[in-house]
Amino acid sequence: MEEAKMAEKRGVCYLSRIPPHMDPLKLRQILSQYGEIQRIYLTPEDPAARVHRKRAGGFRGQEFSEGWVEFEKKSVAKRVAKMLNGEQIGGRKRSTFYYDIWNIKYLSKFKWDDLTEEIAYRNAIREQKLALEISAAKRERDFYLSKVDQSRALSSIEQRLKKKQKVREQSAVTSEISGNQFVPKVVWQFPQKKPVTTNAVESKPRLSKDILAGIFGGTS
Repeated sequence: MEEAKMAEKRGVCYLSRIPPHMDPLKLRQILSQYGEIQRIYLTPEDPAARVHRKRAGGFRGQEFSEGWVEFEKKSVAKRVAKMLNGEQIGGRKRSTFYYDIWNIKYLSKFKWDDLTEEIAYRNAIREQKLALEISAAKRERDFYLSKVDQSRALSSIEQRLKKKQKVREQSAVTSEISGNQFVPKVVWQFPQKKPVTTNAVESKPRLSKDILAGIFGGTS
C-alpha cells in the first residue's frame, strides 16, 4: 500500500528523441539537477540501423531512440518538461550533444506500470514479427533448396541425354566409315592345261594316204 501511494505521487516524462552518444547514466546526471529521479528507461535503437551505422564507419556504441524518466514528484516532472522542451541541451561545449534540442513531454496520468505493460506489449509484437520473419526465411530457404535439387536433377538428365547423343553420333560415324570401306574381290583360280602348240601338232604321227584310201574307199 505504501508503495502504491508513493507511485501515485511520481510523474513520468517522455523523451521522443535521444541525442547521439547519450545513455541512461548521462541523462540521469543532466536531469538530476532539476529534481530527484527514480527510474529511467531508454529504448535501444533498431539493430539493423546499428549495423548499418557501423558499416558506414560511424559510432560503434549503443544508441537509443526514445526514453522515459520517472521523477519523485509530479510537480517536478511537469516543471522540467515545461522548462526544457525545445531548449538546447547545453552543458560542456565539447559534449557531443551540446547543440542538441530537448524533446520532452510530461505524461499526465501515466504510471511506470503502464510503461512496463507497454514494453511487454512491444516485446511481444517484436517477437511475433521476428517469428514471422524467421518463418518466411525458412520458407524461402526450403524453396531455394527445392530449386537447387530440381536444378541438379535437370542437369543430371541433360548430361545423360548428351552422353546418349554422343554415343549415337559416334555409332553413326562408325557405320558410315564401315559402309565406305573397299571390300576386296575374291578371284578364284583354277589349274588349266597348257594349249597345244603348232610344233606339237606337226610332230603328231599321221596315217598314210594309202591307209586312208582303203578305209574310205578311195583310189590312190
